[in-house]
Amino acid sequence: MKIYCATTNAGKFREFREIIDYFGQARVELGTVEGLESLPPCEESGLTFEANAARKAAYYSHHVPGLLFADDSGLVVDALHGAPGVLSARFAGNGAGDAANNALLLERLRGVADRGARFVCAIAVAEKGHVLATFRGEVDGRIIGQPRGENGFGYDPLFFYEPYGCTFGEATAEQKTMVSHRGRAIEQMVRWLLR
Repeated sequence: MKIYCATTNAGKFREFREIIDYFGQARVELGTVEGLESLPPCEESGLTFEANAARKAAYYSHHVPGLLFADDSGLVVDALHGAPGVLSARFAGNGAGDAANNALLLERLRGVADRGARFVCAIAVAEKGHVLATFRGEVDGRIIGQPRGENGFGYDPLFFYEPYGCTFGEATAEQKTMVSHRGRAIEQMVRWLLR
């Protein structure tokens, strides 16, 4: 079985492939959308992760010959009233990179004791413009005061996962797959695909 993935984020695609390989046990093949970079981007104007994932899946599914999934994921910080939330990738502005987003997050949390946070991932599966299913995964942690670890991407070096005693930036890819928000959402999707 093949499903296409609508992302231009190399880190996300690599993580998706690892997770699908792990949970799909070679029964699910992950495909890329040819020419995705040259397509006009889908407007991510939804107020929730699910809304944005559904918009993207419906939009990009017109460009592949089968099922396609898209995700919207990000960091939700309690003390920031849910920010950066759906703006996680653009927290420091359009085109901002991981370093700028992380720096702004630390600046906003300066002097804040409650650093509880969670990663959220919503995935939508669509075919020819019709959303067929959505899945959601979450993982709880807290934001530490400075980045640790070279693994992962995005906010991973700041996201401390208590059961492992390390950040997602320090965890191995396999450790992260087992507990991450993407891992939890993809596992649900793979089970749905294989039913």
